[in-house]
Amino acid sequence: MIRALAPLAFACFFALTPVATQASDVTIDTAAGPATVPFEPAKTVAFDIAAIDTLDAIGVMPAGIVNRLYVDYLGSIEGQAAIVGTLFEPDFEALNAMQPDLIILGPRTAASAEALQRFAPTIDMSIWGDDFLQQTMGRLAAYGQIFNRTETADRLKSEFQDLIDAARLAVKGKGKALIVMTNGPKISAYGEDSRFGWLHRELGIAVANDGIASSRHGEAISFEYIQQVNPDWLIVIDRAAAIGQIGDNASQTLDNALVADTIAWKQDQVIYLDSAKAYIASGGIQATGDIIRTITDAFSK
Repeated sequence: MIRALAPLAFACFFALTPVATQASDVTIDTAAGPATVPFEPAKTVAFDIAAIDTLDAIGVMPAGIVNRLYVDYLGSIEGQAAIVGTLFEPDFEALNAMQPDLIILGPRTAASAEALQRFAPTIDMSIWGDDFLQQTMGRLAAYGQIFNRTETADRLKSEFQDLIDAARLAVKGKGKALIVMTNGPKISAYGEDSRFGWLHRELGIAVANDGIASSRHGEAISFEYIQQVNPDWLIVIDRAAAIGQIGDNASQTLDNALVADTIAWKQDQVIYLDSAKAYIASGGIQATGDIIRTITDAFSK
C-alpha cells in the first residue's frame, strides 16, 4: 500500500511546490541601449543622484552611494549606505571590497562604465535629449523591472503624468519665460535646447527669447540682457546654493534696477526652483515631480 501511494505522493509534492517563475536576468533600456542585468540584485551601487532619488521612491535601498547627495530628502540613505566614491570618481577599492551585483551610473560618472564592468554589470542611466520627461518615466519603469517593483513604478508614473498634465494646463497662455542660472554674481541663460529646456519643450512654457545658444552650460548674459528680453516670467536656478557654495544667492544677484525693470519682477513672477533638485537630482522622479509642482503653483496664482 505504501509503495502504491508513493508515486502519487511524489506527484502531489511537486504539484504543491511553487514553481520558480522569476527570471534571473531582466533586459531594460539604458542611455547606451538595451542591457541585461540581474533581477532583484542584492547589492546595488548608484553613482547618480537621480537614480538614488527614484530607487528611494520605489522603496529600494542602495548598498553603495556617492559621498554626498546634496538633497535633504535623501538624508536617511546617507546614514545607511556605504560610500563608494564621489559623483565623478568611483572608489575602486571600496567596490572591490563590497562586490556589488549591479552598478548604476549617471552623466557625471558615465565615462567610468568600462572600468566598472569588472566589478559588476554596469548601466548608464543618464538622461539626455529632447524627451526628458519620457526618459524620466522610462528610468522609473526600468528600476521597477529590475527590483520587482512594477506596481509601485506604474502608480508613480501615473501620478507623475498627472503632474505634467496639470502643469501644461497651468502655463498655457500665461506669458513667456526666461530660464537663468546664477553662480554667485555670474548669470547664464538657458534656451529651449538646453539642459533645462524641457520646461519649454515638454511643459509648454513659452520662450521669451529663442536666440539663446544651445549649450549645456548655458549662455553667459548680463543684467542688460534680461532687461532687453523683458520676460513675463523668470525661472531661476542657483548653482552655488545647489552645490553648497557660500556667496550671493540668486535673489541677491538679481536684485538690481535692470532686472527690476522687467515684467517678471514687477509682477512678482520670479520662480526660484529648488536648485539642488533642478541641478543635481534632475531626472529623479521625486525631484522632477517637485520642480513641476513648483511651476504649476507659480503659474496658477
